[in-house]
Parts: sequence; structure tokens; C-alpha cells
Amino acid sequence: MQKAMRPSQLFGTTIALSIAPGAVLAVLWATKRLAASPALLGFACCLVAAVLIALLWTHDLGKLAETIRQASLENAAGLAEAAAAPRLGSIERATRNIERLSRTLANRAAMVGQLLAANEAIVERLPDPLLVLGQDRDVRRANEAARMAYGNDMAAVLRHPDLRAAIDRAFEQRQLQSIEFSLRVPVQREVAATIIFMDPPLADGGRAIVVLSDRSRERALERMRADFVANASHELRTPLAGLIGFIETLRGPASDDPPAQQRFLGIMAEQAERMNRLIDDLMSLSRIELSEHQPPAERVDLAELVEGVIAGFEPRIASQNVTLSLDLPQNLPPVTADADQLAQVASNLVDNALKYGKPGGLLRVTIARTEPGGRWPARAGLVLSVQDDGRGIAREHLPRLTERFYRVDKARSRTGAAPSGTGLGLAIIKHILNRHRGQLGIESEEGKGSVFSVWLPI
Repeated sequence: MQKAMRPSQLFGTTIALSIAPGAVLAVLWATKRLAASPALLGFACCLVAAVLIALLWTHDLGKLAETIRQASLENAAGLAEAAAAPRLGSIERATRNIERLSRTLANRAAMVGQLLAANEAIVERLPDPLLVLGQDRDVRRANEAARMAYGNDMAAVLRHPDLRAAIDRAFEQRQLQSIEFSLRVPVQREVAATIIFMDPPLADGGRAIVVLSDRSRERALERMRADFVANASHELRTPLAGLIGFIETLRGPASDDPPAQQRFLGIMAEQAERMNRLIDDLMSLSRIELSEHQPPAERVDLAELVEGVIAGFEPRIASQNVTLSLDLPQNLPPVTADADQLAQVASNLVDNALKYGKPGGLLRVTIARTEPGGRWPARAGLVLSVQDDGRGIAREHLPRLTERFYRVDKARSRTGAAPSGTGLGLAIIKHILNRHRGQLGIESEEGKGSVFSVWLPI
């Protein structure tokens, strides 16, 4: 609101306007060219006119000042009211021009705001992680993909020697830089980085944009093709050689021996089933490796999931006369996980416990909450433990149990026959846990059994 005119302002303006005509009348009176009465009357008229002009002038100047104030406050209603009030044409034109300029600037500011918001939305929704760095190389901004992919590890990523060197070159040479490097944590990743130096800088002071494109899937596909051929050819050679040998025997010496034929056909069926399991496990491992660098997003009740897995093994548990002990609390917090993959972890652990536990033995499955400290990571989590009372595993084998196709000697099997597993079960568990940022713990003592524990972050 416009402030009331101060008397001093009106008085000063009146004096300034009346001083010149008053001086002229005084000179005319002093030189005897004008009598005193007409001179006083003329001065009085000048004074009245000066007061009126001062009132009008100061009023319009006040409205001009109010127009400028309302424009600075971006008050459209107050601006229109103040701009319409002046009575002098020149002042009114000035206020109208200020009003138009203010509206133009406001429209442009709104347009710039919309463009900035659109740019922010585009950057935020880009599928590749994007970081904005300041002159000090610190992160000014990160989009959603970067926060999801790296989270609290973002600073560690920027400290990678190859990426840091490329960022320094971009700042020094003021040119685009591109590199490829490998990240070891939190999971193995192959990353292609593009660093773009911004000149002039961005509105928020950003001097460089770092785009981190994950190439893990492409590299995994390349390795998967090579590994699949190598592994499949190596592991399938033995059962295939056995099948070929039995077929030749059935065609030759055993062609007229029905008991031998039945025995050989049974062995052939076992070998064919083993090849089928091997191919299934290889395909499963390949699919897991493809998604290993992408953290899961589901919230899973671990106790409920494990109960469902155990239910599927009940016929086998009963047939082997195994005593089942469950400790699955129902008030535990959910974990962030892929339910299908987590079920595969639980299934593989229970299957191994039944396969290598002693007949009529004990199978114990527990879930417990862990607090920071101890053998597990510093953050809180849940531990799923599967314990058997079988023959146990020698200490020298423990570090290699998660290697592909690694098998402890056949004496560990209940039956004493050739290992019925494919040697991929624990490798599959390891890769699933890598994706879930989890850990696998193995404790075993010969003659007393084994405990396989899976830690998952809450």
C-alpha cells in the first residue's frame, strides 16, 4: 500500500515550484515596476498554483514508486491498480511501460521455470545413471537411476582411479572423455563412463556431467556364451560317453541278455536325468548372472517363503525318516529380495541337507535377526540357517565349495554312489546373494555335520 505523503515533501515541492516566480515578482517590486499589492496578489496566486502542482506531482510520483514496488513483489493485482492511478500523462505512460515490462519478465521467468523443470524431469528419468559435478569435483546432483544403482557407494565409484583420471582430463582439457572400467563393489559391474565438461556452467554451478552406462549385461552375455559352451562340453562329456558305451553294449554283448538290458537302461536313465539337471542348472546360473548387477525391489516375508519351500520337501523328509526342526519367527521385518531367487536359495540348501545328511538324522532350519557387529556386516539383517548332521566337510574343501562344478569326494554322499548333484547349487546361491548384497557362511566339521547360513540385509 502506498504510504501517505509527508508534509515536509509537500512543503519542499511547493517551495521549489514557487521560488522562481516569487523571485521575479520581488525584482519587479524592488525596481518600482510593480506595486506592492499586485505583487503580493501575484505571489499568492503562484503559491496556490505551486501547492496544487506539488500535490499532483507528488501523488503521481508516489504511484510510480508504488508501481515499481509492486513489480518487484510480482503482485499482478497491485501492479495493475498502481499503474492506472497517475493523473499526469507522462507518469501514467511510465507506469504502464513498467507494468508491461514486469508482465513480460514474469512470463519469461515462468517459461524459464517450466524449461528448467522439464530439464530436471528429463534428467531424473534418464535410464542411465547421471551425475552433475561442481568445480571441486563433488557431486551436485544425481538422478534416480544413479541413486538406485549406487546409493551410498556413489563416492566410492567416483574415487575409482580410471574414472577419476578421466574426470581430471575433462576439466583440464575441457573436452569430452570416455572410458570403460570395472567396479568390484557392491557387485561386479562393467561400466562405460562419458564425462562432458560444461562451458558455460549449468544453472546450479555444475561444470561436468558424468554418464555411467552399465555394460554388465553385454559383458555377461559374452562370458555366458563362452562359459556355457566350455562348461557344457566338459560336464556333458562323461554322461554322454557312458550313454554311448551302454548303447554299444546293448547292441552287442547284451543284445540277448534281458536282465543286463534292464540294468543298463536304468543307468542310462540316471545319466540322462543328470544331463537334464545339469542343463537346467547352467541355464538358471546364466539367467542369474544376467541380472546380478540389478538389485531386487520386492519386499519379501522370509519366514513365510521358507515355510512354503519346506512344505515342498515334506514327502522327501518323511521318506528319509528325517526329523525336522523349524524356528521361523513370524514378527521379523521383510527383506528386499527377488522371491523366486530367494526360494531357490532355500530350496538348494534344504536339498543339500537332505542329500548329504545321514538317514533318520536331524534337519534344523532357523531364521534369526542379527544386529550390527559380529561375523555379519555392520547393518542389521536376517540370517537363514540350514543345519544337517551328516558326515561333514573337510576344512580344506570349504573355500572352494561355491566354485562351479566343484564337488567334495563322493564319500560325502549318503549313497556312496557318484555325486547326484551338478556342482552348481552353491555357485547359484553365491550369485543370487551377490545380487541381494547378501553373504553365505559355511561351518562344517567332519563327523558332526554342516551349517549353511545366508545373511540378507533388512
